[in-house]
Amino acid sequence: MLAGFSTHIFWEALSSGPFWRGALLALELTIVSFVVAIVLGFFLAIGRSSKSRTVRGGVFFYTWIFRATPTLLQLLFVWDALPQIWGVFRQGWFTPFLAAAVALSLNEAAYMAEIVRAGLLSVDPGQELAGRALGMSRARILRRIIVPQAVRIVIPPMGNEFITLLKLTSLASVISVTELLTAAQNFYASTFSYAEAFAAAALYYLVIVSVLMAIQSRIEKKFTWTSRGRPRRETVPVPAISHDAR
Repeated sequence: MLAGFSTHIFWEALSSGPFWRGALLALELTIVSFVVAIVLGFFLAIGRSSKSRTVRGGVFFYTWIFRATPTLLQLLFVWDALPQIWGVFRQGWFTPFLAAAVALSLNEAAYMAEIVRAGLLSVDPGQELAGRALGMSRARILRRIIVPQAVRIVIPPMGNEFITLLKLTSLASVISVTELLTAAQNFYASTFSYAEAFAAAALYYLVIVSVLMAIQSRIEKKFTWTSRGRPRRETVPVPAISHDAR
């Protein structure tokens, strides 16, 4: 038994309603932000290959802004600065959860765009030419040929991004989102049991991330292409994206 660490208080925190509700809220915020980021990231990735210099420049500027500034700064800007710039954000509908979802979605979309773009570029260009030769439109080529093959390339980095995004939701505590870290802060504020509160929060994160890693592993195996008697086809690696700027 560690000196100064109370098992009773630890289990009290671990089983308390605010902790598991905070964990569920963190998951909800992660899922909402991740889905929006995938959609935005896909269109940003398409924009990077646009023939229009203006579109390409706009996409580059977007990814530069959100990858070069800290996520915490973006959260504070969306929650504190936007209402001062546009009065519509001063209404009651603009909740801390919505502000966090907007900031995290915009931030994650910049990273997702690079992942999706790398996945699309990994598909042999000759397949797009073959689709055009068959009279297929650009949208149909993407939907029927390129995207299905790119999916298996982007699943591993997307899984890693989802886990990273889950941990980034802890930053939303600074704008009063009652997620897991906020629950830990409220607990130790009333009991002064810092070690027990942080240990309980850490255990929640460990369990959730472990489950997500197991799900990611199963999805990767499902989308891996193999042939009997043949080695697995090599894929073009997606370049790692640094999160130092976050």
